[in-house]
Amino acid sequence: MQPKPSNFFITIFLVDLFVGLFDLSSAFIQVKIMFPERNPLAVLNYIASAVFGKEKANANDYMLFLGALFHFIIAYCFTIAFFLVYPHIRLLSKDRLLTGIFYGLVIWAVMNLLVVPQTKIGHRPFVLKNAVIAAGILIVAIGIPLSYFAYSFYYGRKTSLQHPPAMAD
Repeated sequence: MQPKPSNFFITIFLVDLFVGLFDLSSAFIQVKIMFPERNPLAVLNYIASAVFGKEKANANDYMLFLGALFHFIIAYCFTIAFFLVYPHIRLLSKDRLLTGIFYGLVIWAVMNLLVVPQTKIGHRPFVLKNAVIAAGILIVAIGIPLSYFAYSFYYGRKTSLQHPPAMAD
């Protein structure tokens, strides 16, 4: 039995909500630790500035909402892409931790090398410390949870997919 499409999209929505909140919370904590004088909500203004520019994103309170909306849309795209690819690449189910680390790095690369440079934020200088922190957050907050959620969705219940070989967790 194949997963029902409605179950698929409900799962995607709930998983996106989880990883999106986890990622956003991690970014807020990062800002508070690295820049104690800054308001962590500035993360949302930063996200909105990709579309509206820095001045406009910092000038209006509704930009916080738009920043959150953009964040969850982006997380949704990465979540649905992972769930769509997962059952077709058997290697992904072999080691959930390594899969999560790999996908977190993919997300970092796509966002920082392809997406952000095309926005109003533009190209930013590469700082190894910042890249490692950002990639670490994406690995822990999105990559690893997605790997475990997708495995559970496709193999954690009876479906038409063959159960992958047993592995140690």
